[in-house]
Amino acid sequence: MIELFIAKRYLRAKHKLNLITIISFLSTIGIAIGVAALIIVLSVFNGFSSLVTSILISFDPHIRISIIDDRGFSKINELETLLKKIPELKTFYPYAEGKSILVNKRSYEIITIKGIPISLKDEDWGIATKIISGKFDLRKDKNSEKIILSLPLALRLSARIGDTIYVTSAYNIEKTITSLSFPTTKKFVISGLFETNNRDYDISYGFISLESAQKLFGLKNSFTGYELRLNKIENSVNIKKELQKKISGELFSINTWYDLHKDLYSVMTIERWSAYILLSLIIAVATFNIFASLTMTVLEKKKDIGILRSLGLGKKSILKIFIFEGVLVGVIGTVIGIIIGLLVCYLQIKYNFYPLDPTKYIIDAMPVKIQLSDIIAVGLMSMLLTFLASLYPAKRAVKTIIIDSIKYE
Repeated sequence: MIELFIAKRYLRAKHKLNLITIISFLSTIGIAIGVAALIIVLSVFNGFSSLVTSILISFDPHIRISIIDDRGFSKINELETLLKKIPELKTFYPYAEGKSILVNKRSYEIITIKGIPISLKDEDWGIATKIISGKFDLRKDKNSEKIILSLPLALRLSARIGDTIYVTSAYNIEKTITSLSFPTTKKFVISGLFETNNRDYDISYGFISLESAQKLFGLKNSFTGYELRLNKIENSVNIKKELQKKISGELFSINTWYDLHKDLYSVMTIERWSAYILLSLIIAVATFNIFASLTMTVLEKKKDIGILRSLGLGKKSILKIFIFEGVLVGVIGTVIGIIIGLLVCYLQIKYNFYPLDPTKYIIDAMPVKIQLSDIIAVGLMSMLLTFLASLYPAKRAVKTIIIDSIKYE
């Protein structure tokens, strides 16, 4: 292709005006820096997002079905039958939860008590995997029942493994108000302490057996809902849509792992897009340099344009020559930027040259995760801006009048 050949010659040729060479060089460096910065920042965002997701998923279900209307209790058998027919479902179990007051001597805390099956101790996720002291034991003894608290809550209550605390649910308080009696409390022995690295859970949740929770909240043999774990988390949205078609939205609410922390993920998405747009300005500034250098090149090559046109080269070919020249600068800068960005990310993954204080953070280094989609998006955006910057100078070259450009030759 003759247009590409001429564009390469113009790009490699020594200009009479050194300023054009300098501007082209700066354009390439600017694009490379912008592309590298975008890839590094987006990879860091990916790393933090993956870290947050892994922390939440190691504790949360993939899908949670909650009963939001009392009529839903009569549909529980139908719901269980439906869940058993889902091939992607790995396991599911009922749970019961409600607000309660925990009292230990003069200390008290208002938290959410969650009742779960004792069999969850055999699972590779959930509260059983987060025990840091004691053990996962929710079995009822002769004199008391067991409870698992978070380490921050235990510190606030000045309690430790083996201590007895008293629990009163909001249901019992409401019941005593209507009957004008004192609220009944239940004794629980702390059998274990957990820590999830999620502040919302660590200061807000305690765990007891499902049977104890049903008694505490006056649910009898009912419960609050079901929590589901799938073979693949990617199927969560599709399973949710299937369930919504088959069960009433007036009786049950269905939330995926993403829905349970939608506000957090929304903030992370906004931050990601903000960084993408702001860092794209670096590439945009570099493309202005391409615009300037190509405009000056068109003026310098005015005679060459006239000669090429007189030799029979069409307007489209002249347009392509200068667009190719600008795009070549963009390609070189983009490739260099991608290489630099990937190299920095690789070094961080391999050697953790940017460490974090493990006493303040739950990780010891900046997390990085490279995604092919980010590289493609950054590369395409860089090439698009380069193309747009090359378009006007190329159109100006097409408008060159042949007679005026070569009449003195």
